[in-house]
Amino acid sequence: MKNVILSAKGLCKSYAHNGGQNHILSHVDIEIYDGDFTVVMGASGSGKSTLLYALSGMDRATAGEVLYNGENLVQCKEKKLAALRHGDFGFVFQQMHLVSNLSLFENIVVPGYLNKNKNASEIKAYAQELMEKMGISHIKSHLPSQVSGGEQQRCAIARAVINSPKLLFADEPTGALNRHNTTEVLNLLTELNRSGQSILMVTHDMRAALRASRILYLEDGKITGTLDLQPYNKEEEKSREKQVDAWLNAMEW
Repeated sequence: MKNVILSAKGLCKSYAHNGGQNHILSHVDIEIYDGDFTVVMGASGSGKSTLLYALSGMDRATAGEVLYNGENLVQCKEKKLAALRHGDFGFVFQQMHLVSNLSLFENIVVPGYLNKNKNASEIKAYAQELMEKMGISHIKSHLPSQVSGGEQQRCAIARAVINSPKLLFADEPTGALNRHNTTEVLNLLTELNRSGQSILMVTHDMRAALRASRILYLEDGKITGTLDLQPYNKEEEKSREKQVDAWLNAMEW
């Protein structure tokens, strides 16, 4: 039986709009399992990114609970949430948000210095290891503007996992990449998951969804379907694509 690493109950998110309320999430119940590669899909405006931000504590839900290690993140103070984002949670976004005047290596190690459990030499050694694993060690001294979008995103992923997060949140991580770089980033995320990294990713890209071990479908702020999959195998990608495509059609994607 899988262990639940993060869960939400009755999660709601609303915004005031023109004197009324715009309901983005509506009583969402969700469980994220340890070691899974969970993907959330849905049409534009369905609330995918809002769900990810609410689950990660980057945005506070209007109502409901987000439970992590026995605590309700909706009620946690900002200092506690910041500590989780620096340690237990990692983040990868569509836009890489790298610091423009720092080298790729520096972009990775700086968040590591917030980890009080490791000294600077350990952090630098792990950053070097990550860069080698991600194929960017040869450009470690380059600035973000001097490398490709795919290389920037691989750097952003290394930055996201420098503190060995329990859960990696990814918001459309391939949305700004071409086909080649998309494949490279998805291969990297797949390898991280195979090594035990739990991942929660939102995407509208079928190629990204194929890497999931579980896909959740979000419609009008509600989870309306779940598809469980076997671990990704490139040799079976065509049949997997047919399975996912048929399910998405049933969800009226």
